Amino acid sequence: MMRPAIEIQSLFFAYGEVTVLEQIDLRVPEGEFLGIVGPNAGGKSTLLKLILGLIEPRRGTIRVLGRPPRKARKLMGYVPQYPAFSRDFPVTVEQVVLMGRLGAGRLAGGYSHHDREIARRVMGEAEVLDLARRPIGQLSGGQLQRVLVARALACEPRILLLDEPTANIDMRMESELFDLLKKLNERMTILVVSHDIAFISGYVQRVACINHTLVCHQTGEIDAQAIGELYGGEVKMVHHHH
Repeated sequence: MMRPAIEIQSLFFAYGEVTVLEQIDLRVPEGEFLGIVGPNAGGKSTLLKLILGLIEPRRGTIRVLGRPPRKARKLMGYVPQYPAFSRDFPVTVEQVVLMGRLGAGRLAGGYSHHDREIARRVMGEAEVLDLARRPIGQLSGGQLQRVLVARALACEPRILLLDEPTANIDMRMESELFDLLKKLNERMTILVVSHDIAFISGYVQRVACINHTLVCHQTGEIDAQAIGELYGGEVKMVHHHH
């Protein structure tokens, strides 16, 4: 067995009196590409925030690379569901990507030459290097998502977490983004939240189905019955052909 990148045991979390996650057990080996699916308000984004150490569980334990989440935060890259800045903010692609070096490089004196080299490398990897000087307000949805991935890569993470990275882009851009993630998975562990079970099953090794509790399936086990149990109703499978 490979050592776990993430290990969660008997986790319980609630916002006030509202239970969001209960009795969550999950072991993610290093190098896995894990999909996370489930209905709205089922706890998917909350689980990522717990792994990142942004919030604390009420009960249970989380270990990330053998450490508490807060102590492993610099080893994780995060692509949030919504950018934390306005598209009208006067900042370029390169400046956004360099934000990923905050806390990873030196504390004072601005970005170093090394920081800028890393930013250029990850922009090249995400295929946005030619957009480096462009204001983010001029980007398409797919271009912006690649920039946010590059920002997450700039901290040189061992684990990459993405929350609905393809929510506002078309299918072609979705395929291209997941092709990039598949390549990145050769050197890092990846967890991605998505609503498109049929699509991600072509990329991920397992799917964690979350609706307050969690059940993991191998991708070949996902069928209409499993999805019906997850979403609480009769569903039909739609297969994507690329």
